[in-house]
Amino acid sequence: MFAVLKTGGKQYKVQAGDMLRVEKLAADAGETVQFNDVLMLGGEAPVVGAPFIDGAAVQAEVIEQVKGDKVIKFVKRRRKHSSKRTVGHRQKLTLVKITDILSSGADKSGVKAATGTAPAGEAALAAKKPAKKAEAKAEAPEAGAADDLTKLNGVGPAAAKKLAEAGIESFAALAALSDEQIAAIEAIKVKPEWVEQAKELAKG
Repeated sequence: MFAVLKTGGKQYKVQAGDMLRVEKLAADAGETVQFNDVLMLGGEAPVVGAPFIDGAAVQAEVIEQVKGDKVIKFVKRRRKHSSKRTVGHRQKLTLVKITDILSSGADKSGVKAATGTAPAGEAALAAKKPAKKAEAKAEAPEAGAADDLTKLNGVGPAAAKKLAEAGIESFAALAALSDEQIAAIEAIKVKPEWVEQAKELAKG
């Protein structure tokens, strides 16, 4: 019996015992993962999905995280600039061993689904940004009614919108910010003169 599965934007024809290199999965060596996107089951009674087969899956054991062969990209621009650039790349892959092909009952197997993973730098950055924004909002002093922040010199509608996204909607809130709170705001760089002007306007 064989199966045609889809992962990482590619299709693979597999059967039990096959070793397969697929796009990097979020799994450690020794873990068992399950590919739920099965396009076809072959054998005595072939089944074709539309596009996937409900309840079918392919289970595999993760052997190790590996890298593909090095690919060299060479770009040369002639005539006016006469520049050239060489870039190397090795794709991150996961080596898996196919252990079982399920024709039904995949949703009740309890095995973790095989999913891809973002590059470590991008994942850390994505996790870090919302946390910092939420922290800045939490630490921002409570404000009363919203003020027109565009009255500050150098603050236009776009800057006012970014300040509002950071939880600063009044002169009092802006005037009460500490240096640490200002540094924690990533949406916009708060200038010291804005804080001074806000203190004056907050007094009325």
